[in-house]
Amino acid sequence: MTETSEQETRYKSPLHQRRAGVILHPTSLPGKCAQGDLGPDACRFADFLNDCGISVWQMLPVGPTHEDRSPYMSLSVDAGNPGLISLELLHQWGWLGEKQLNGSAGPAKKKRCIIEAYQGFLRQNDPEQLQALQQFVAENADWLENYALFTVLRHHFQRLTWNQWPEPYRHREAATIAKAKQQFRSGIDEVCFEQFVFYRQWALLKQYANERQIQMVGDMPIFVAHDSAEVWQHQEYFDLHPDGSPNTVAGVPPDYFSRTGQRWGNPLYRWDRMADDHFKWWIDRFRVALTLYDAVRVDHFRGFEAFWEIDAKEDTAMNGRWVKAPGDALFSILQQSLGELPIIVEDLGTITPDVHALREKFGWPGMKILQFAFDGSEDNPYLPHNHVRKCVVYTGTHDNDTTLSWYEELPDHIRENIIEYLNHPGEPMPWALVECAFRSVADWAIVPMQDLLALGKGHRMNTPGVTENNWRWRFQWDQLPAHLADKVRGMVIQFERDVQS
Repeated sequence: MTETSEQETRYKSPLHQRRAGVILHPTSLPGKCAQGDLGPDACRFADFLNDCGISVWQMLPVGPTHEDRSPYMSLSVDAGNPGLISLELLHQWGWLGEKQLNGSAGPAKKKRCIIEAYQGFLRQNDPEQLQALQQFVAENADWLENYALFTVLRHHFQRLTWNQWPEPYRHREAATIAKAKQQFRSGIDEVCFEQFVFYRQWALLKQYANERQIQMVGDMPIFVAHDSAEVWQHQEYFDLHPDGSPNTVAGVPPDYFSRTGQRWGNPLYRWDRMADDHFKWWIDRFRVALTLYDAVRVDHFRGFEAFWEIDAKEDTAMNGRWVKAPGDALFSILQQSLGELPIIVEDLGTITPDVHALREKFGWPGMKILQFAFDGSEDNPYLPHNHVRKCVVYTGTHDNDTTLSWYEELPDHIRENIIEYLNHPGEPMPWALVECAFRSVADWAIVPMQDLLALGKGHRMNTPGVTENNWRWRFQWDQLPAHLADKVRGMVIQFERDVQS
């Protein structure tokens, strides 16, 4: 990322070409470590997508996670997850010994290996590499120094949330922060190196994918975790009590996923303060995201028109209220600053005409989920005959069960209605729904990797409203049928989603 004026940084949307895509978070990739990473298996996956004719790789947020591994409650909106760093690449670069590649590497071991790689990097004393690190730190100073200090202090205070730290640290008293930067300098430098490595490995993977005409699509949660570097740094932008605890929190009312709604617990924004600063925080956030991705799915877009406000003392999301948000003003300033934004709008759930109007004003595609389509209503917007070109159709997302498991658990009469609607396809589930997605008039059609592998119960990525056993799904290369790529490419070509021809 380079320091440019807001007017000089312009982005062009890749969303206006008919494409096919796959959802797979990098943690779900195969590999020797405890989770997938940005190394050789990620490039191999890009090759697989290329063989399939797939030209969109969508993933979840890639920020550093808390202990529950949820990518939607990150410790930072700008930093990369160090768990995604490839030790194999560190070894190839000559910074890490071969013995460190033996065995699986969980978070603690990976952290030790990255520190060892930093020592190897310093011993190498390569002027070009040292300059590259210094340049990265300088260009990302707006967020990197604060994130590094936050990370070191969080470790020092035994992972307590920042508002439980001693008061001078909690309130970021200038003298205390200056002293901490000196006291913890070596740890701060290690975290900066860690982010340098993540961004370098990410850039190499993105280049590899882009060279194969694959668009990298990220995910931007509307809200941020309370225990995050950004809330600690910019407490004035969040609805907090004087002690730093949330006054109100985010969520959604009762819906398809939960009878009591979802109480996410993120602190809500003080939109008035953000507007006073011309939404600089959001401009910076989008600029960083667009260095990582070719396009961004904006999660919970309806919260930019109105958000569900819950008193932090409430245990569920049932007793909340809708509060207007300044989405129109925000997105107008973002487009003035950054140009045409390549955004996919997550417009699921309780959607009002005002939300649709906000999306349509800026010309962004919404989402259509086929698993939501078959409730018996002819005007269901997710039914394929109600699709429009400017949208992205999915069989399901990371929050849905796999299509095969979903289908198998439906009542018999609904399964029969689906098969009749799909005109009795020759293919079994999930391929019947994958073909339905690819056949849609929607410009983009995206399916989870689990559906390409025809996986059933026990292979979903996340169950909304449930905190245990999420975000852990992985596939293995031996799960890929021999002719899978040929089958997918045939569908991509048949339904004119092949950008390589």
